[in-house]
Amino acid sequence: MLTWTETYYISEWVIRLIMLVYVPQRRSPAAARTWLLLIFFLPWPGLILYGLIGRISLPPKRIQLRAQAAHLLRTSMKEYMERKPVTQPDLGPRLMQAVTLASHLGDFNIRGGNTVELLAEYAGSIDRLVADIDAAQDHVHLLYYIFANDATGGRVADALVRAAGRGVKCRVLMDGLASRRSARALTPRLRAAGVDVRLLLPIGFLRQTRTRLDLRNHRKIAVVDGRTGYVGSQNLVDPTFKKGIVYEELVARVTGPVVWQLQAVFLADHFVETGIAESDLASFFPETIPGGESPAQALPSAPGFEYENTQRLIVALIHGARERVVITTPYFVPDEPLLEAMQTAVLRGVEVHLILSRQADQMMVCLAQRSYYEELLEAGVHIHLYRPFFLHAKHLSIDDSIALIGSSNMDIRSFALNAEISLLIYDPHVVARQRKIQERYFADADLLTLEEWRRRPRLAKITQNIARLVDALL
Repeated sequence: MLTWTETYYISEWVIRLIMLVYVPQRRSPAAARTWLLLIFFLPWPGLILYGLIGRISLPPKRIQLRAQAAHLLRTSMKEYMERKPVTQPDLGPRLMQAVTLASHLGDFNIRGGNTVELLAEYAGSIDRLVADIDAAQDHVHLLYYIFANDATGGRVADALVRAAGRGVKCRVLMDGLASRRSARALTPRLRAAGVDVRLLLPIGFLRQTRTRLDLRNHRKIAVVDGRTGYVGSQNLVDPTFKKGIVYEELVARVTGPVVWQLQAVFLADHFVETGIAESDLASFFPETIPGGESPAQALPSAPGFEYENTQRLIVALIHGARERVVITTPYFVPDEPLLEAMQTAVLRGVEVHLILSRQADQMMVCLAQRSYYEELLEAGVHIHLYRPFFLHAKHLSIDDSIALIGSSNMDIRSFALNAEISLLIYDPHVVARQRKIQERYFADADLLTLEEWRRRPRLAKITQNIARLVDALL
């Protein structure tokens, strides 16, 4: 008869052998490697953790609601989306393939007649948002990963209370984990004023639509009266909300037909969380008078989509670049296709710049990120480490033709696990304004060299390489 020790030992090997076959199914090699390493060294803890967060899956109820929301986008909203003609910018065949990909991935075509303002000053972007809410006449829709109960969040909350008092319909969606603590104070106050507040992907074992703890809605979207929209990296929180760190962001304020696409993403998320379909959409998609010349389109990304939309698009854009790629991101933990696209672009003669913060706000992510520096530098990628603040901005420029601004980090988590939003702008004038911001980053950053990086302490190399082994979990 087997002892408990022998039984436990045998069970560990059974787990290892079964998971060796099961884990790699429909999974990237990097993710499979991470999980198999964990399960090999810690079979039972690894099995339990895998059962909790090992598969990117949503509850059946949420999948059903997501499918219904997609149907609403394609049918009920179709007449509003097709009021404006599709615009085809002249980008050349390589980049046009990426543009076609964006349309197929996200169900939104390019619409012309938009104005795009780039707001790089933290308090200034909040000032503009509060002013737009104060001028709202019909509705205000906010979807944010963090809506904090602090001075910055309080300013926006005050504006919502004032708007609701004027009879403006205000709806707020905030992530159920990142905003959970602040929601305890904000939600009663906003609801008492008549604001519809919902927590997205709420945490709770008894909820019918409960989901994995690490599947989050990371979007930052504001829509006012269906005519003005905001999208970018900035949450509704003080720039100093983490001790010792000051955050710097970039937000795009847009008017024109592309706002309808941001509106559609908001309404879809609202429907998935509430199951309530709006019967009268006319006020949400009002006629807009073209006030600009920027062609633009929105691209949503989330686990509910068939593909990793943001990752596919960025890789395609980099492969289509002819002269210059500039990537700005706070967190850079790439998958193999993104890493190879950057390396290949350099080999094709494209100038590739990666702008990151010298300061870290998440140590494990920072260690994993730094493990990629040496091979990027060896390939000829220029790495700029920004000094003044923690650069939380997330944007990309391709040649002089395309700007991408949104909520997605350039990492596996944003690509595969988070709901994200990106705005693509096909306008050289907007790219030129974005380039001025990038040049300011360059001026305030240290250009990392391969020789300097190779001189880092051996202990740093070891910890970075260990962190890289769990990149699929970060």
